[in-house]
Amino acid sequence: MKNQNGYVLSRSVSFEREQPEFSFRQFWQRLKHWHDLANQRRMLATLDDMALKDIGLSRADALQESERPFWDESKPNESIRR
Repeated sequence: MKNQNGYVLSRSVSFEREQPEFSFRQFWQRLKHWHDLANQRRMLATLDDMALKDIGLSRADALQESERPFWDESKPNESIRR
């Protein structure tokens, strides 16, 4: 490596973090979704035993689901019963 007079090309490095984009629309949709989920859970708790039987849930299942916090979402393919 004697007498080497070359240049090294390199990319510039940035140490700044990219800020995630804040989308008011996405934020509003998330809030609306949580509000709807809370309403659905409240309504589930008010169903009578015959209605719960029609959808295949027991009173205990309905109460367990209705007591979950609004932000606690199950995955789309996850059933209520675990």
